[in-house]
Amino acid sequence: MKAKGLFAPLGLLSIFLMAAGGITYAITGEMSNLPLTLLWVGLLVLLLFFYIYFPEIREFITKRSTKYAFNTAIMSMVFLVIIGLIAGMSVKYKVRVDLTRDSRYTLSDHTVKILKSLKEDVEAIAFYRGDQRTRQAMSDLLSEYSYHSSKFSFRFVDPDRDPLETAKYEVTSYRTTILNHGDKREIVEGTESENKLTNSLLKLISKDIKVFYFVTGHGEKRIDSKEENGYSYVKEAIERENHQVRDLLLVSAEKVPDDAAVLVVSGPETDYLPAELDKITAFVKKGGRALFMVDPSGGLSKLTSYLGEFGFELTNDLIFDKTSQASGGNIAIPFVVQYDKNHPVTREFEQFTYFPFARSVHIKEEPAKGSWDIAKTSDKSWAVTSDLKKLTKEDEEFNADKHKRGPISVVAVTAVEVNIGDNKDNKAKDIKAGEEQDSLKTWGKILVTGDSDFASNKFMKGGNKDFLLNMLNWLAEEHILISVRRKEPGMTPLLLTAVQGKTVFWLSVVIVPSLLLVTGLGVTARRRRGA
Repeated sequence: MKAKGLFAPLGLLSIFLMAAGGITYAITGEMSNLPLTLLWVGLLVLLLFFYIYFPEIREFITKRSTKYAFNTAIMSMVFLVIIGLIAGMSVKYKVRVDLTRDSRYTLSDHTVKILKSLKEDVEAIAFYRGDQRTRQAMSDLLSEYSYHSSKFSFRFVDPDRDPLETAKYEVTSYRTTILNHGDKREIVEGTESENKLTNSLLKLISKDIKVFYFVTGHGEKRIDSKEENGYSYVKEAIERENHQVRDLLLVSAEKVPDDAAVLVVSGPETDYLPAELDKITAFVKKGGRALFMVDPSGGLSKLTSYLGEFGFELTNDLIFDKTSQASGGNIAIPFVVQYDKNHPVTREFEQFTYFPFARSVHIKEEPAKGSWDIAKTSDKSWAVTSDLKKLTKEDEEFNADKHKRGPISVVAVTAVEVNIGDNKDNKAKDIKAGEEQDSLKTWGKILVTGDSDFASNKFMKGGNKDFLLNMLNWLAEEHILISVRRKEPGMTPLLLTAVQGKTVFWLSVVIVPSLLLVTGLGVTARRRRGA
């Protein structure tokens, strides 16, 4: 028995050898001679151990306690297999809940809409080192892209381990992602940003580039101005969606350029000349699309009359809203909270927007003619109709006898029926009446807002940014881009009223600390008295 006991360490030795072989394989990544030898010797030692101690092992197995333990082990194994199957299924059929305030771990509706529109394969090749800290972030992001579209695939390449593949794509730095689509290619460098990746994807799949012209010459908002009332953020946002932005001095132009996808009139301060309005009319009646952003003013009678010819009612008024004041804003910055759910621009739009110093814009709603009021203020708002220079403190409180109660429309749209045959001199003579004539009809579009400041650099954020881009993309017939875009992560300021600020101060600085101090003094005094 003593001699037999000398072989007892064989069991531990076999486990040690096989573990060493497995660890060696995990480190080297190759099943070379060393891990194979360790595993084989360990297996032989284990067999020798079983042979020598077979009677003891058989006796141990036949014990009642062993049978119970064996049954428990089997049930545990079955349980673990079930858990493994559930985990495996969850990889394919997963449901995630993103509880962050800005949904930073969920793809935006904008990105998802673009991914679902893919008709041809797009491959992403990410060049990251295996130990690179940011690799996992990019892997998570690309996994979400591929989850939403079977046309999107990705793979990682380690530049250090695969220099040939790296040289093939002329990659010279880590954290570089190549997007391939047919014979086209886009490069995303040094970032794991959804916005930049989606913008590159958009450039990759876009077949043409739309041009947006902003009219100048009458004090309109400047697209190159970085001041608070400038439109440089608008220009950047449009260009990120693979469009071009240009100025247009309409008074000196022969006509609106033929490549104009949308003509934008952004808050003119002086009235337009009849010749300029005629050029806009000619553009719209050829199927062109125009966006007018008209601020409250008494000096644009020709422009308001011109828009009136298309059915728009622009009253010389100013909208006040108590809702904005309760949120820490100005009473003259009304919130828009009601959107028409039948119109493409606002059908899926759920964010609130705000229009500083806005006027009402209304049109008689006729769906058959494409005429809609698509955005309205809350029922807490009201419109003051008078000379804006004569407003008084009394106008800052609603008066049913003097003011118009909300909701009040601030954005309206209409379509202008156009017969293409009328614009083609050579083909007009060959057009027949009836169905052939109708088949050549198209539509110009005009969208009017009662404010231009909502798109300025100061207010071009959140819902305002998405709303403006959705309007422009709808006019340009880029329906795939009508969505909610990813918000860049950053600080989320907490706006408090004066009363709320004082409440927080007294609770955190005075009341709670003083209660703790008095409680501590009372406990100390009671202990000393008891002693």
